[in-house]
Amino acid sequence: MAVRLESLSNRRAIIDRRDIAGRLDEIEGKDTAALRREATAILKAALEHGRAEIAARLAAAPTRGTDAATGYAFLTDQILRLVFDFTTGRLYPLNNPTAGERLTLMAVGGYGRAEMALHSDVDIAFLTPWKQTGWAEQVIESMLYLLWDLGLKVGHSSRSLDDMVRMAKSDLTIRTAMLEGRFVWGDEALYDEASARFDREVVAGTARAFVAEKLAERDERHRRMGDSRYVVEPNLKEGKGGLRDLHTLFWIGKYVNRVRSVPELVDTGLLTPDELRQFQKAENFLWAVRCHLHILTNRAEDRLTFDVQPDIARRMRYADRPGRSAVERFMQHYFLTAKRVGDLTGVFLAHLDEEFAARGRRFALPRLRRKPRKLEGFAFDRGRLTTPHDDFFVQDPVRLLQMFALADKYELEIHPVAMRQAGRDARLIDNRVRRDPRANAYFLDVLTSRRNPETVLRWMNEAGVFGRFVPDFGRVVAQMQFDMYHHFTVDEHTIRAIGLLSAIEKGELDEDHPLASLIMRQLVSRRALYVAVLLHDIAKGRGGDHSELGAEVALKLCPRLGLTAAETELVAWLVRWHLLMSATAFKRDLADFKTILDFVEAVQSPERLRLLLVLTVVDIRAVGPGVWNSWKRQLLSDLYEAAEEVLRLGHKQRGRKERVEAKQAAVRDRLGWPADRFDAMVKRLPEAYWVAEGVDVIERNMRLIHDADAGDRPLSIGAVADPERGATLVTIYAADHPGLFYRIAGAIHLAGGSIIDARIHTTRDGMAVDNILVQDPFGRPFDEEDRLRRLESMIDDALANRSRIADRLAAKPLPRARAEAFPIEPVVLIDNRASNRYTVVEINARDRPALLNALAHALFQSKVTIHSAHIATYGERAVDVFYVTDLTGDKVTGATRLKALERRLLEAAGGEVLEPA
Repeated sequence: MAVRLESLSNRRAIIDRRDIAGRLDEIEGKDTAALRREATAILKAALEHGRAEIAARLAAAPTRGTDAATGYAFLTDQILRLVFDFTTGRLYPLNNPTAGERLTLMAVGGYGRAEMALHSDVDIAFLTPWKQTGWAEQVIESMLYLLWDLGLKVGHSSRSLDDMVRMAKSDLTIRTAMLEGRFVWGDEALYDEASARFDREVVAGTARAFVAEKLAERDERHRRMGDSRYVVEPNLKEGKGGLRDLHTLFWIGKYVNRVRSVPELVDTGLLTPDELRQFQKAENFLWAVRCHLHILTNRAEDRLTFDVQPDIARRMRYADRPGRSAVERFMQHYFLTAKRVGDLTGVFLAHLDEEFAARGRRFALPRLRRKPRKLEGFAFDRGRLTTPHDDFFVQDPVRLLQMFALADKYELEIHPVAMRQAGRDARLIDNRVRRDPRANAYFLDVLTSRRNPETVLRWMNEAGVFGRFVPDFGRVVAQMQFDMYHHFTVDEHTIRAIGLLSAIEKGELDEDHPLASLIMRQLVSRRALYVAVLLHDIAKGRGGDHSELGAEVALKLCPRLGLTAAETELVAWLVRWHLLMSATAFKRDLADFKTILDFVEAVQSPERLRLLLVLTVVDIRAVGPGVWNSWKRQLLSDLYEAAEEVLRLGHKQRGRKERVEAKQAAVRDRLGWPADRFDAMVKRLPEAYWVAEGVDVIERNMRLIHDADAGDRPLSIGAVADPERGATLVTIYAADHPGLFYRIAGAIHLAGGSIIDARIHTTRDGMAVDNILVQDPFGRPFDEEDRLRRLESMIDDALANRSRIADRLAAKPLPRARAEAFPIEPVVLIDNRASNRYTVVEINARDRPALLNALAHALFQSKVTIHSAHIATYGERAVDVFYVTDLTGDKVTGATRLKALERRLLEAAGGEVLEPA
């Protein structure tokens, strides 16, 4: 990599080695410790000056990443040479060295490639001809201490030539590091001998094994990092499509063809000149981001977390555009770069595959399939679909769609050479091709395939054919949403959702989604559902409501794809209302019949209801790991069943009385109590309680109430893990009084829990029965006995006023650094039409610990009674909904009172401390 270092401009402005060497020579005295102290001060100043110069150059030209990475490597080289000369010349001089007292200093790993960021490790190897002498040990030890004193993070090894060969043969990591070995200073003849022995004794004849091991190592790294290049907080070094993937290509090319630099890969045929430009462009961008990241965080950081993304976007001079912020534009550039790295990897491996074809099976690819009978002009090459010649797509661009349809139909892998041609020729897809009925039929066949549409659509996206054929989809390729809720870019989320839909249809997720799996087998409008999943987020980033804008896209696109007028209308409706079901289930009280009626009024038909449920399930599940849980499944199932009943029976609440009577009969059977005891309990509980709670919860409540009354306990608390709901059910039975809920919420927070739902009931004789669902910080139930008892005792102490809960909450740190990266202005919405009996209050705010306690306290101060609370969290955003009345049981009305309620809630949501109650 000497070429890279020599291309660096004005190197002396970074560090002038001759000048510093002269100043080191001027240090007087012979005391080793004093010499080292003075040398350290001189070298430290030089290091800081050099780093400041590189940072200034990067600030002036913020996209020139490879220049910065080379600059840091050059600076490190000069520091190491100065340390080496100072140590061997002043600290441990050797007047008559023997043949065994030779020492060479090599840069290995990333430093060997002459690529470093500010806080990269300095990976070096000391080589000696034979067993290490006492002099070499002293020199190495002294150099390392001096480098550590300079604050450098040094990764080092010291070996003889024989050791180096033996260890490189047995350890892939050492072999890879030595592969990038570069002479820094010392005995150059010894380095040349080491390099020759490495080529002759380690590399020769082992290329195939090295390639296989490197690819396996890469696959394991991808799996560990999430196996997608579209995760919204990517690791730009280790993640898929990151720097390490580029390094792997170079290592393999270097090992197989003995090249010394990336441009030489063109001469070997592994890259074309255009692909070399893409490689260098991707490398330059990724290094720019990494260098900015190290400077910004002042540590060795490789993960692009939400809190640093806006700052790096600003440093790299991205600007806001209508509908898209600077940070979203920067991250889209990042993901497009990662995609380019993936494309290069596929092409590169195809060439290697051809090179090794004669010597056995190809690398890490699916098993060979029998040649299909009808390839319709395409060719078949060692189990993969390919083209017969280079201008095959030019002759008929519709073949770009046909290739993917054939791959799906016969379950074939597409040859990387054909993928390369498709990527190059995707530009041939114009409006004529888009309007061609054949092309649209091929695309719809892939989208609605009963085999594996996710994989083939992903290939189509990688080749750029997807975005060219559906330009609206092309606009969301690599587009991130700057929030903590969405784990993937819009295109990746959409393709994953289609894959989940296919898996549900094939019965692969029956256990996770029993209702959706059952419904998929009853659907009439299967095609419409697949197209709706494709289009549900297609209008994101356009500066308006993506549901409304997406419905407009659907009305234009569906007829082109070959859908009927009825299917087009249905798709547009599904896209327009794809968030309705989750918003109703997670943010409204499903026990309030008006909630169900309003939902049914929007849905209007059983088929729409079925389609909407499945679309909602795959949309939530495709957001990312950990977002879907059994509580969400329960809420969506409850809403579906209630709405389906209304659609079946009509808009009268004919089923309510029968449902309550059925629940009472089921609870009676489960309890096995005497009739008089059960009937007395039924009379105490209002009808709304029977509608809201499930049979299992009612049974638990009744046992708790009976035991508390029998033991004359005015306060009783029960906590039990509820795996069905994915949470812990906490039941509180206490004398009802204002402020009960905010104290409970504060106690649960102090116990390390978060509330996901709360149903608050008052018996006819004035006792509160509160059922609260609680999860731990990882979204799981509290299920260990000691944690359940701690939860109970914390609530008990809070309600009995044995602990000063406000003081303890104030002492507990509240902010979450990652959520602070998102500017969220709190909003309070008060609706007196959403319920016939209650005022519905919805608060949108940045999520933080104890937010619910603060909001409930504000409601208490506003003298309103909470009847139910529904808590939804979308990454950094919390949406908390309360059904409330005034103290007389009426809706909260009056402009002045509503304004005061809104003000208090806004202050609480914004983190302002309210006056004590």
